[in-house]
Amino acid sequence: MFGIGELTILLLVIVAVLAVKRLPDLTRSAGKAARILKSEKQALKEDDGPAAGTTTGDGEAPRTPPRVIRGEATERETP
Repeated sequence: MFGIGELTILLLVIVAVLAVKRLPDLTRSAGKAARILKSEKQALKEDDGPAAGTTTGDGEAPRTPPRVIRGEATERETP
């Protein structure tokens, strides 16, 4: 009756017809999300500032102290 190609085209047409009402809202929200992402990226870049790329006097990157995780080791019961 119908091949895969025809069914795909028919499905795309149906989705396009049904999505026309929601398309402006979707594009508006996508644009708003992109602006928020861009502003957050810029804010992070400004927060890092010049300290992110600085090095010590001998040419090495500054070292941060290792993280120490304190806790108690317990044995696990086998099922």
